[in-house]
Amino acid sequence: MICTADTRACHTDGRVSFLRNRVVNLVNLHYAFTSLAMAGGGVFFGSYLLRAGVPAPAVLGSLALIVACRFVVRPSVLALGKRFGLKRLLIAGTVGSALQYPLLAEVHGVGRALLALCIIAAIGDTFYWTCYHAYFASVGDPEHRGQQIGAREALASGMAIAGPLVIGGMLVTVGPRAAFGTTAAIQALAALPLVLTPEVRILSQAPGSFRASLRGASIFAIDGWNSASYVFVWQIALFLSLGESFSRFGAAMALAALVGAVGGLLLGRHIDAGNGHHATWLALGGLTANIIFRAVSTGTPALAVLANAAGALEGCLYQTTLMTAVYNQAKASPCALRFHIATEGAWDVGFGTGCLTAAALLLLGVPLSAAILLSLVGIPPLFGLMRQHFADERDPLAFRVSSEPG
Repeated sequence: MICTADTRACHTDGRVSFLRNRVVNLVNLHYAFTSLAMAGGGVFFGSYLLRAGVPAPAVLGSLALIVACRFVVRPSVLALGKRFGLKRLLIAGTVGSALQYPLLAEVHGVGRALLALCIIAAIGDTFYWTCYHAYFASVGDPEHRGQQIGAREALASGMAIAGPLVIGGMLVTVGPRAAFGTTAAIQALAALPLVLTPEVRILSQAPGSFRASLRGASIFAIDGWNSASYVFVWQIALFLSLGESFSRFGAAMALAALVGAVGGLLLGRHIDAGNGHHATWLALGGLTANIIFRAVSTGTPALAVLANAAGALEGCLYQTTLMTAVYNQAKASPCALRFHIATEGAWDVGFGTGCLTAAALLLLGVPLSAAILLSLVGIPPLFGLMRQHFADERDPLAFRVSSEPG
């Protein structure tokens, strides 16, 4: 297993509650700053590339290239993690992921700047997301996982209200270099709360890690496929629906963050009470409805803004349910870092495949609204995997067996 250097940092007087875990609170504070950066410059990634002269299929192709590079880089995370520890790699990934934003401002059509952006984004995001998920899984408490993730999503949504308004306004008034430079600074500052957290050591050997990751990897592969069309194709469609206006796009994203700020907290307690199977129905049923809503609202500004806001609320429910399942699987596995190396690799495969499929459809003349519906393909298998996880979690023996090495 992965163990923290000081377990007393995670518990108070032997009692555990989702707000008494000091380390999780610090990691959630870190994630709030990261969310501010992602909701600021990050949310304009695709729309800025469109305005910079990159066609929509090429935008999706660039995203596919990023995850392809991530797939190549990811094996180095384990080697460096065993040598330096998970916390140090997470801090390095946090700062490294900030470097992509100044490069984004230099893109003008398809060319060398876009290629450099894809490579730098791939390296920084590989280390950041793999280590972040492994660290959060390691220091969190399975019995309070839903509420801890719910608090994270609510805090992230709250911070994300300002991001698109500020950065959208800066793009219009002072230009992309200042806007994306500010985003990079915010992302780099997100490393500060991590300095106060304990190190997490990685075992040199962890037999059975691959087997333990199979269900989580399957969940992440489908989530990656869904994200390609439900998130990124949708953002392109929303930007075009709002007349390619950075300020209107930013306002729509801020409204969505405001609506979603309380969703995760409400569902997290429900999951921790043993109702994960009910949460699965709610999260995936709502996701299905919102996929269809987003598709039919494309091209109609008022409906598109409403669909985006509804998606933010649904996103809190969906992420809380999905990540509760995956983090608890990682915690029970022989090594959370190895687990998330596998799951993140699976996400990249699903996401890259989804982006290339959507790009091919757009090149064939299929409208954006139809490309958004690609997400519906992933709903049935994801529902089955999530239901099985929460069924096993209610049976401790079944959950333990499904997480043990063969």
